[in-house]
Amino acid sequence: MTFYLRQYQNHQPQIANTTYIDATAVVIGQVTIGENSSLWPLVVARGDVNHIDIGQRSNIQDGSILHVSRISTANPNGYPLIIGNDVTVGHKAMLHGCQIEDRVLVGMGSIILDGAIIEHDIIIGAGSLVPPKKQLCSGFLYIGSPVKQVRPLTEQELMSLTQSATNYVDLKDQYLS
Repeated sequence: MTFYLRQYQNHQPQIANTTYIDATAVVIGQVTIGENSSLWPLVVARGDVNHIDIGQRSNIQDGSILHVSRISTANPNGYPLIIGNDVTVGHKAMLHGCQIEDRVLVGMGSIILDGAIIEHDIIIGAGSLVPPKKQLCSGFLYIGSPVKQVRPLTEQELMSLTQSATNYVDLKDQYLS
């Protein structure tokens, strides 16, 4: 399987053996991807001026952009991009210097900006905008631009977060076989 891993300065992407990266995806620099995760067609993960960490069993779907914010005097740590375990990132999402905890669904076309913190067990509806430094509390559905808390997640929706991740682990296994 051919895919594009690019070193940036002294940083080479670190990819688990069970990870699937589509041949059209690009992974650059300080990027770590955990076991059983997947990056689908046309995903860009650019860890050049800070780092990107993707946990286990997470999937980043077609056309999504993953980037970070530079370390500077004004912001000594910059904003890395941290994605937890069992996270599903829908098609064409843009994640920039934010933190996403475990069991989160980021809807298609959503944008999450610098310093935002998305706690565990959340659904973000398609096309939503999470402003810089906004924190979303666990257990809710969020939609809109800017995003607003709509209602608590149902038990079925909470279970679907793990099921979505499991479905993508199964799909990436089919692609790898």
